[in-house]
Amino acid sequence: MRWSWVLSQIALVAVLALYARKGAALARHSAAGRIGTGMLLGMLGLALVWLTQLPFGLARHWWDRRHDLTDEGYLSWALSGWAELGAAFLSICLALLIVMAIAGKLPSGWWLPGAAVFVAVGTGFQLWLPYLLTLGTDPVRDPTLRAAAREQERRLGLGHVPVRVEDVGADTKLVNAYAVGIGPSRRVVLWSSLVDRYPRREVEVVLAHELAHHASEHLPKGLAWYALLAVPGTFVIARVTRRRGGMARAEAVPLGLLVVVVLELAALPLQNAIGRRMEAESDWKALQVTHDPGAMERLFSRFARDDLADPSPPTWAYLLFENHPTLAQRVAMARAWAARHAGASLAPARAYAAAPPAAPRHT
Repeated sequence: MRWSWVLSQIALVAVLALYARKGAALARHSAAGRIGTGMLLGMLGLALVWLTQLPFGLARHWWDRRHDLTDEGYLSWALSGWAELGAAFLSICLALLIVMAIAGKLPSGWWLPGAAVFVAVGTGFQLWLPYLLTLGTDPVRDPTLRAAAREQERRLGLGHVPVRVEDVGADTKLVNAYAVGIGPSRRVVLWSSLVDRYPRREVEVVLAHELAHHASEHLPKGLAWYALLAVPGTFVIARVTRRRGGMARAEAVPLGLLVVVVLELAALPLQNAIGRRMEAESDWKALQVTHDPGAMERLFSRFARDDLADPSPPTWAYLLFENHPTLAQRVAMARAWAARHAGASLAPARAYAAAPPAAPRHT
């Protein structure tokens, strides 16, 4: 799957390079005006991105089915994610509308206000996407888990954050949870595979971890990092697209999309390093809140077994793919916390590790 991702990115860059070379000619056949044509070319480029990644996503889905990680059919898989795709189309249209309008007035200096536009669109995405993501979710029904959430919020000095459960039983056996949203749209979403199958103490560790993201303001900080990188990024886009007349012209949009993708790939190791730092901080705060390193170690041990996750991936994969600490590092943190706090016992985790292994899944 790592090499599948590498091949998917090579294919993506190759397709967008071809589009940057040939796509400008399409602008001559459009009667939608300068900005309208640019938006159409942007949507076509996003469609090419989706189509390019579709075969690799299909291969990953086949892999998950082969290893009994999901029972979701291929058709339902292909039809999922339309809300996110629609939001992406709206975002790229809005960004191009504003950027091309600014570039029409400031042909060589649009990149600085353009960076502000990208940040504003990203902020709006973070603000409104949670409402779409949580449309099919339900409130936590377990009163014990609800009480644990309220207590964890108190210990973290956090206001009320709605905790929702997403029913994924028909789609996947993988386990996941995530924090999403900023300001009034803050949410924590737990997958039903986690809530229904995992012991309550381990679910509470996950809940504390996700609430810690909100308590530490990690999502607004992520936007701040995005803003910091957007300024040099838009400058590079402005410089490169000059050969097509700049971003004021529709012909430059395909080339601009290629530059954006290349910049994102180049920034990936830095983004992952930032993500790993935030995830490690949330792990530590979850330990401070739950005082249960044994449950945390058992949790990450289960992740390795149930999600078939590599506890210690190769360094190159760690730098390119991992926006979380490795499972081995997260277990080591639980043990380090227990060593620092003499009152916390790892006996439950050691008993779990000493238990006979479960019947193997596909190897």
